[in-house]
Amino acid sequence: MNLNALWTYANPKKFIETTDRVLPWVAWSAAVLLAAGLVLGFFFTPDDYKQGSTVKIIYLHVPAALMAINAWLMMLVTSLVWIVRRHHVSALAARAAAPVGMVMTLIALATGALWGQPMWGTWWAWDPRLTSFLILFLFYLGYIALWEAIENDDTAADLTSILCLVGSVFALLSRYAVNFWNQGLHQGASLSLDKEENVADVFWYPLLVTMAGFVLLFVALVLVRTRTEIRARRMRALEARERMQA
Repeated sequence: MNLNALWTYANPKKFIETTDRVLPWVAWSAAVLLAAGLVLGFFFTPDDYKQGSTVKIIYLHVPAALMAINAWLMMLVTSLVWIVRRHHVSALAARAAAPVGMVMTLIALATGALWGQPMWGTWWAWDPRLTSFLILFLFYLGYIALWEAIENDDTAADLTSILCLVGSVFALLSRYAVNFWNQGLHQGASLSLDKEENVADVFWYPLLVTMAGFVLLFVALVLVRTRTEIRARRMRALEARERMQA
């Protein structure tokens, strides 16, 4: 694959034209997969012999937690592209992904509390993974606030990229906290390359469909928000030019 051709999509006009064609397919695919996965998971899977019907929170909790972490990792990649290549679309894509990732983190925390209360007898525990997820949520808030606090887009992109590098440590801790400390109430991975750690097949297949739906939903939302950020940047540039000419 020609990497130079890949960089052409960093051009705002090229990005808008390409996403005009891609976005409807991604959005509709996300809707179909989410509907299928959630319907199968909530209505066509049995209750767990230990957890009862609360186990079905897995179809929201696990995909949201997955995207909460991977959204930040996507922001890390696009921030590095900004630092190295100074492509504005990459910085705007990172900015666009932050609110989506923050909402995914909030969903993961909320559903985790709903799932944990009947299982652990408490809504919250300072478990390594729960704590690292809370810190990740605060990093999302700080990242968004930093973008809003700085008027110059390039300066904001520079500082938020640095913050993203630091926050990536907690994104990784959120994923591997149980493995690092081997303690706490949180269970191990629901899905892994090790078949022995996966949930039962009756829950596994709907979960895979739902996870795919969440991935495509994230992509669709980031594309929509990035397009909005590009247009907002153009408007700010035009307003600044008009003020200079006035």
